[in-house]
Amino acid sequence: MDLKEHVVQKLKEHFPGTNFETTDYRDELTIKFPKEVVVDVCSFLKFDPDLEFSFCEDVTAIDWAKRKDRFTIVYQIYSFKNNFRLRLKADVDESDCKIDSVTSVWKTANWQEREVYDMYGISFNNHPDLRRMYMPEDFEYHPLRKDFPLMGIPGSIPLPKK
Repeated sequence: MDLKEHVVQKLKEHFPGTNFETTDYRDELTIKFPKEVVVDVCSFLKFDPDLEFSFCEDVTAIDWAKRKDRFTIVYQIYSFKNNFRLRLKADVDESDCKIDSVTSVWKTANWQEREVYDMYGISFNNHPDLRRMYMPEDFEYHPLRKDFPLMGIPGSIPLPKK
């Protein structure tokens, strides 16, 4: 059994009631699951002695604009032990625009989750310091959302003087 099959099998065994959708495209494995189990799944993947996904390389989001679950949170994690990269995905609906933070699992997720919060407006429950990174705290918009105007919103933020 190759490592991809082993990862999927271990997840299905450890989380029997959870629906895992897998995609293998261009030799890259992606596993999608409900947002309610994100911390448990990530903890399992990090601390399982066979897998040891000890590094969270990136956390980002996709805005699908018109779908029921408007956003998808994407985690890129890596196992040094197995020299293996894995992509995790969890959908987040705009009506409940939050997901649990994985900073308790990987400290590297801290700034990445803050960036997603700032640019997409997705909140991370139990994040130790969830505040904006690029935009002013009182800025009411999220620039990477599909409904944000390409040229920005005139007058929404003061520009530097020449």
